[in-house]
Amino acid sequence: MKSETSEIPSVRLGKDGLKVGVQGLGTMAMATGIYGATDETEARATLERTLDRGVTLFDTADIYGDGAGESFVGSFVREHRDQVVLATKFGFVKTNDEGNPYRIDNSPEFIYKAVDASLRRLGIDHIDLYYMHRRNREVPLADAIGAMAELVKAGKVRYLGLSEVTGDELRQAHAIHQIAAVQSEWSLFSRDVEQSSVPVAAELDIAFVPFSPLGRGMLSGMVDAAKLDDGDVRRQFPRFADDHAQANFHLVQKIAHLAAERGATPAQIALSWVHSRSQAHGLTVVPIPGTRKRNRLEENLGALDIQLTQTELAVLERLAASVQGIRGA
Repeated sequence: MKSETSEIPSVRLGKDGLKVGVQGLGTMAMATGIYGATDETEARATLERTLDRGVTLFDTADIYGDGAGESFVGSFVREHRDQVVLATKFGFVKTNDEGNPYRIDNSPEFIYKAVDASLRRLGIDHIDLYYMHRRNREVPLADAIGAMAELVKAGKVRYLGLSEVTGDELRQAHAIHQIAAVQSEWSLFSRDVEQSSVPVAAELDIAFVPFSPLGRGMLSGMVDAAKLDDGDVRRQFPRFADDHAQANFHLVQKIAHLAAERGATPAQIALSWVHSRSQAHGLTVVPIPGTRKRNRLEENLGALDIQLTQTELAVLERLAASVQGIRGA
């Protein structure tokens, strides 16, 4: 596994957009326990090391830990405000319904409240990139994007983003106000976005920010579905269920074999594949793998040193076609 000390290359998010490192950091698990217990001291050290390596896009959301994620990241952002590009999201609202614990709110009234709440938790005066976390199709896009545009005019937000939208929705939103980035799950095992939002993003010069580029850890080869903590949200995802998990584990073993031939790890091969999508589809791609540990950060950044061959890409295509189970939420 290669580890470098130099800073990573930079790209821009959309036309004339924010300049960021070509790989970002997802912080969902840092202070939430969603993927098991967290060592906050190590998590903070990981944030520091991340910035040292030239990773400048830090991604969070108001729903992570019911605001705890923003509060945790906020203390770091305030100390490094001129260096960090901070992205957060709105849209999820907790309910008292155990069967349906969240609802989606895209109403202008909610958006105005949500951004102020996020700014308070983060302790900053503006958000660099503000995403609509999920789309409520009962609220007209013109209303929701119009409200988000008002936040830009007010100086509370610099750039707008959307998450998990269709290509048509992305096009409609961009016609109302410039969208800098679209965020969706995109990995070797999750490729539905290539049929809808990816082509539109490429056409409109909108950056793509893949979350869970390692398949929520599955593609790292380090996750044993049978040993996940009771509170680990992945227990609810079909790909981590018993039958599917076993079949998918065999696919990851084949990726591990390919990785070993390159002197790399499965995670590095999987991330290198995501980076290769930039050239394959003609758009800016900035994946945001999440980690709470410095050694995993260094491993993930090692993917930038790997250029997959056409033969390797063909092997990975065949493996991707065999994944079992839907990706989940």
